[in-house]
Amino acid sequence: MIFYQRAVARAIAQKQTRSMLQQQRPRNSCDAMRCCTTSSLHGITDGNNAASIQSITPFRTNNGKSSSSHFATNLLRSTSPSSSSNYHLNNAIQTTSSIAHFSSAAAAASVDDDDEDPSSKSYTIQRRQGIRNVAIVAHVDHGKTTLVDELLKIASASSSSSSSSENDNTTESNNNKSNDETSSSSKDSEGERLMDSGELEKERGITITSKVTRLDYNSNDNKQYIINVVDTPGHADFAGEVDRILSTVDGIVLVVDAGEGPKSQTKYVLSRALSLGLVPIVVLNKADRMESLGRLESGTTELELMDLFENLGATAEQMEYRTLFGSARGGWVTEDGDLAVEIAKKKKSGMEDASCMRGLLDAILEDIPAPSVHWYGDTVAGDGDDGDVVAKNVDDFVNEPFSMTANTVGYDPYLGRTCTGRIYSGQISTGDAITLLRRKDEDDTGGGDSSSAGNNTTGPRSEVSGMFANRGVSRAPLDPPTAYAGDIVMLTGVPESMAVGDTLTSTNNMVPSAVDTPPLAPPTLSCFFGANNGPLSGQEGKFVASSQVRARLVSETDNNVTLTVDKCESDAEKTVVFGRGELQIGILVEQMRREGYEMIITPPQILTTTCPTTGNKLEPYEEVVVDVDAEYSGTVVNALTGNRKGVLVEMMDDSQGKTRMRFEIPSRGLLGFGPEIATATRGTAVMHHCYLEDREHAGTISTGSDAGKLVSNAQGKATLHALDTLSARGTLYVAPGEMVYPGMVIGENSKPGDLEVNPVRAKALNNMRTQNKEEKVYLSPPKRMNVEELIGFMNEDEVIEVTPLNVRLRKVELDAGVRERAARARKKQLESLKNNAKGGGKK
Repeated sequence: MIFYQRAVARAIAQKQTRSMLQQQRPRNSCDAMRCCTTSSLHGITDGNNAASIQSITPFRTNNGKSSSSHFATNLLRSTSPSSSSNYHLNNAIQTTSSIAHFSSAAAAASVDDDDEDPSSKSYTIQRRQGIRNVAIVAHVDHGKTTLVDELLKIASASSSSSSSSENDNTTESNNNKSNDETSSSSKDSEGERLMDSGELEKERGITITSKVTRLDYNSNDNKQYIINVVDTPGHADFAGEVDRILSTVDGIVLVVDAGEGPKSQTKYVLSRALSLGLVPIVVLNKADRMESLGRLESGTTELELMDLFENLGATAEQMEYRTLFGSARGGWVTEDGDLAVEIAKKKKSGMEDASCMRGLLDAILEDIPAPSVHWYGDTVAGDGDDGDVVAKNVDDFVNEPFSMTANTVGYDPYLGRTCTGRIYSGQISTGDAITLLRRKDEDDTGGGDSSSAGNNTTGPRSEVSGMFANRGVSRAPLDPPTAYAGDIVMLTGVPESMAVGDTLTSTNNMVPSAVDTPPLAPPTLSCFFGANNGPLSGQEGKFVASSQVRARLVSETDNNVTLTVDKCESDAEKTVVFGRGELQIGILVEQMRREGYEMIITPPQILTTTCPTTGNKLEPYEEVVVDVDAEYSGTVVNALTGNRKGVLVEMMDDSQGKTRMRFEIPSRGLLGFGPEIATATRGTAVMHHCYLEDREHAGTISTGSDAGKLVSNAQGKATLHALDTLSARGTLYVAPGEMVYPGMVIGENSKPGDLEVNPVRAKALNNMRTQNKEEKVYLSPPKRMNVEELIGFMNEDEVIEVTPLNVRLRKVELDAGVRERAARARKKQLESLKNNAKGGGKK
């Protein structure tokens, strides 16, 4: 009830704040979005100094039409209007005092208001008509893939229907042929998913690499539009991918499961999108399910969304997002929340009143602004008298200098070096000469005459050999082969040395300077990669040399810009890899393993920094959100707030017996936490985390990776007889018949400390027959751990051995005698340090 009171007061404050802003300043072009107001507030009693709010219904207007959105019903509260409402109103006024503009408008304002150095910006911000660039953001299993596939079908149907209407005089046979082709292409697109189409993405259910598809959509007024739909990763480990792909769009579509509400995996991408000033549209998916009925009737999901937007620092304009209710699987969407509730209650009854997915495409055209482009030409007097940008047609970019930034680069065996990105100015055609402009480093001061193209760090020149766009799941050449500012296309024939963040410009008409790209997020951990030097090396992989492993890691940095690769100073055979987290390193290792590489990986080391003011050591902290059954909430709290040095920030229970907890914890404390908590909660815990900030070093942390191991002392194939005996001592990682060798970890010991065991011991072959010898042995399946789990589970004296067929954990030193002598030496050294400390204390 307190949560509802706060949301209700916030809604009232937002209404009053918007009315104040409308009186103080004129509305800009972005304010043409839906406005949200409250109504039906009654029952205020002065005697008891309390307010009873019986219903709150925000409605949105568009071109004089209004449509209701089911927000909340029968919410009762008792609070002081003078305290609660005024408190949220004051906070809202303080927030709106520093309102950030949306991407296009903000860029235009920054150019127009830069009176200190007019020559620093030689272009103005304009808009390109007939195109929209939008990103899709969603949590795991919230229906993003199904939604995009449905949009692809609707766009294809609209294009085919318009083309058939324009050619009414064609013969019936040609019409039948085209219909057959359309139906066959739609069947092909149904069989293959557009988003999360990679092998690893299908297995893990997450987005790893960003993808873009082009929709040719004909609106209801028979106008042709191009809609570029961009898929974004949701995990903070892929921060570099998220930042650079969000710089190419002007709005986002946030897909949320109506029955679950917003989850933590969307928080990072949404926060980055809001900070960039992108226009949001919210789609409450799976609204036709019975589990969504209660949350739709009470408005819980919408209240959680409003709270999430406010916590992430959304501006007043961004808080006026449009909310759509629908079902991607059912193929319908509506703005009427009451209709969505009716459909959830009666299933098919009422669906005829809901529109198909065209409603979402129309909302994108109405709410998401046209892409901003760089205009280097003269501005026509009288255009944009109110500070608004001017819409340009494709014919206006003929004489403009061409510029394009690289979001992804690749190599095709037939087409050569490829580059995919957004065009910021001018136009490009096949056969045009282009020049490479290097990305500006963060250390560059940017001084000098920016109007001279010769001051740029120019690279090699080449000629565009091809131009492609992704249509559905296939790559198709552009016809005609010309692209304009605002388009997202792939070019072939680009210079071989091109990297992510570099700018391409026309050789004959160069832009004054390279296009600014988002800064890269710093890495948080490092690992050492080396060639496999174990007893079984070279038996399964095709690439086993350390030079081959290093070359593959260096090539990965072409696209994975947040990954840094360097040579190891202490060991020339190893390579240091700096990354954002366990997931990023694990995905890289899994990709290399499937390509035929053999390697070893050392335990991760968290990167620390030094505070410039205090000189104290700093380490990265992360925000962790755990959803678990209420009966296991105490287990999660004890695991994170104990030796891992986490702090419980927020804890909430819901009506379904689930508990959501939010922690702030050092990144070191999360190493190995995933497998541990999955076992402790019987697999009911769902954890997501993202980078928070650098804080003071937390000291010694125990992560649970100090568990004892079962270490093999013999080489050969593991036998069922030996493993049956060892299964009582702990959890096994190998199955009968698998190859083992001395120093290989074959299981987890149930007691502290490592235990040397013989997993290849066979049953004695003699003529003595007993009842125990003849009984059948039943062995539990071994526990299989992936690379991310092993990274957090391994100790300092262990490495992960990765081959195309196996992932093993072994000791760095395979000889048991050497390990024992080293352990005794460490023990003596610790005892001497303790004695010295005691002696110094007595003195």
